[in-house]
Amino acid sequence: MKILVCISNVPDTTTKISFTNNDTTFNTAGVQFVINPFDEWYALVRALELKETLGGNVTIIHVGGADSEPTIRKGLAIGADDAVRIDAEPSDAFAVAEQIAAYAKDKGFDLIMAGKETISYNSAMVGGMLAELLNLPYISLATKLDIAGSVATIEHDIDGGTEVVECPLPLILSANKGMSEARIPNMRGIMAARSKPLTVVAPIASDKLTNIVSYKLTAGRTDCKYIDASTPEKLVELLHTEAKAI
Repeated sequence: MKILVCISNVPDTTTKISFTNNDTTFNTAGVQFVINPFDEWYALVRALELKETLGGNVTIIHVGGADSEPTIRKGLAIGADDAVRIDAEPSDAFAVAEQIAAYAKDKGFDLIMAGKETISYNSAMVGGMLAELLNLPYISLATKLDIAGSVATIEHDIDGGTEVVECPLPLILSANKGMSEARIPNMRGIMAARSKPLTVVAPIASDKLTNIVSYKLTAGRTDCKYIDASTPEKLVELLHTEAKAI
């Protein structure tokens, strides 16, 4: 079985976010980058579990510059067999999907996986766009994946319950929490990752469909307001007028 896992390079969750150039550019100075947790913990680890059970090969793919290669090497240390870096700026979700689709279209992958979204932009668009570009079925927010022969059985959460679907391979899915448990690379894996193949691919020509106008930090937490138990109507009023929750 040939599995392709898409990974993103994102700031660590402990990173202090700031912007430069009149709030149009993310400030990368001093930022620690990691594999997007949804890509690593759920998509990549489940792909490795399938390889261990069914045999095959797991390739990780990333769209980005040479500075993202330490992140890619971590994916190799966790257990991926080889990696591909498409040497292009990941300017938006469509650009990323277009580059990955161009690489994958003639490689015969049985399964293409990604995390449900990145923790940096939370757009959850690449998987669906990739499926459209490759004309393959797409299952989103998968929490369980089993494969028997050429058929995948997938579970994902829906309102009020869980939906179970069957789909023939090849297919594309986005992985959600519950798909697998995180793995920590061991010393053997870290050493082996140094010699595993990492292929750098030139990007295809594509149009940039979006531009960043500006970034803005969230307001952050505000002071708590305490409502006396004898005046619940005040709580209702605040939830309606300030929180806009009701």
